[in-house]
Amino acid sequence: MGGNMRIVVLGGGFGGVATVRHLERILRRRTDVEITLVSRENFFVITPLLFEACSGSLELRHCAQPIRAALRRARFIEATVESVNLERQLVRAVAHEGPPYDLLYDQLVVALGASTNDGLIPGSSNAMTFKTMADALVLRNHLIGRFEAADAAADVVQRRGCLTVVIIGGGLVGVELVGELTAFADNVLRFYPHIRRDELCFRLFEAGPRILPEIDSKLAATAARVLESRGVDIHVSTAVRSIDKGRVRLERDSIDAGTIVLTAGIVPSAVASAVPVDHDQRGRIAVDATMRSRSHPQVWALGDCAAIPGPDGRPYPALAQHTLREGRQLASNIRAVIDGREPSPFMFRP
Repeated sequence: MGGNMRIVVLGGGFGGVATVRHLERILRRRTDVEITLVSRENFFVITPLLFEACSGSLELRHCAQPIRAALRRARFIEATVESVNLERQLVRAVAHEGPPYDLLYDQLVVALGASTNDGLIPGSSNAMTFKTMADALVLRNHLIGRFEAADAAADVVQRRGCLTVVIIGGGLVGVELVGELTAFADNVLRFYPHIRRDELCFRLFEAGPRILPEIDSKLAATAARVLESRGVDIHVSTAVRSIDKGRVRLERDSIDAGTIVLTAGIVPSAVASAVPVDHDQRGRIAVDATMRSRSHPQVWALGDCAAIPGPDGRPYPALAQHTLREGRQLASNIRAVIDGREPSPFMFRP
């Protein structure tokens, strides 16, 4: 193969940035390798901190870090990925200003993440989401607005609605969010002497048999007890049928709520789902244990948009602690392929 080896990484989240940083380290003496990172924004969000940013425990700016400052030798391009041509091994990316980029690659890493699954429940557009910095800021301001409305409301029903918070989805995001919101409420109530703590209603709905299906059942049970001690009503095996503006409809009941947040699962980014490689039933890129595409060996994927099988055959969960380690292993695997060696499977037990 003539010319330099071109590695293109798509996505500036945990997976993409971790992969590039490890590639820079292990290929630092390889002048024949070019590394390019393409991201829609020039910063990456430390998503586990969004909960504290929403509650005010941290400033919002602490949740974001500039990507360029994290890189040493890789080229960074701020652009939105438009398409991937597997035959030509070419990525088309569109910048906010200026002409599009046509990037040729020898090894392609897809780390484009995921978005909230708004196709699962009818009327999901009527709910708020919690995935980005903007979501955290909007939710915080919305909650303060509901407190203000409740403080001024003379009607008991209206007041109850303002002080009712419904979280749909009892996974890690939903559980951590509702827990942080109870702490937020306890903190701001001192500014609203006319609102009693027992007037606040936090309700968590999970369609599955228990909350936190991603972790050990004993830990999940402990989390449930902690939430209940904070006044959270947990409803498991309870599917939300539809979401209206200010109302959640269940099988046989409906609940008026001033705040409705949808955290019921994620779907891979539209661009990752459109890459013409093999995908699983959920739209994630189907890879083997080394994170290499099952249908196209020049393509790799990790993080939320990939189905990476563990030793038991089940895909690893979409968690930051997994993605960071996936990035390290994926970089080593690309190095192995460049050197003519076989890549190694990713294995991690939290």
